[in-house]
Amino acid sequence: MVLAIILDGVPESIVIGLGISKGGGVSLPMLVAVFLSNLPEAIAGTIGMKASGWSKLKIITLWVVIVLVCALATVAGSTLFSGVSVRWLAFIQAFAGGAILLMLADSMMPEAYEHGSKMAGIFTVLGFFVAVAITVLESMHK
Repeated sequence: MVLAIILDGVPESIVIGLGISKGGGVSLPMLVAVFLSNLPEAIAGTIGMKASGWSKLKIITLWVVIVLVCALATVAGSTLFSGVSVRWLAFIQAFAGGAILLMLADSMMPEAYEHGSKMAGIFTVLGFFVAVAITVLESMHK
């Protein structure tokens, strides 16, 4: 779970950094998607670590390290990757999207179905709808 969070968080953070360097901001749909995907990942990861006997200090230390790695990836996105070609930018964004899909398909959806039954599917569709609605509303106001 933690490895998946890092594989998911680093490309997301690079994309956020690129957004900051390209236009001075990050789109609301991107921030909402990152928040909505990372919150349940963090909760599930923490519960798993506690169930495995990890101490609170060890869990907090790990999350602080992950936050720092993602912060460094954001800085890298805004500095090191700011001059990349459109093809590399598309690759980074596709990798970030793929990492999110990996996390969802591999751990989040099976666990959500196990603990939430068929309601997990309904809330997945609702979450997707909210993300699309935010994107559409944002594009209408530009």
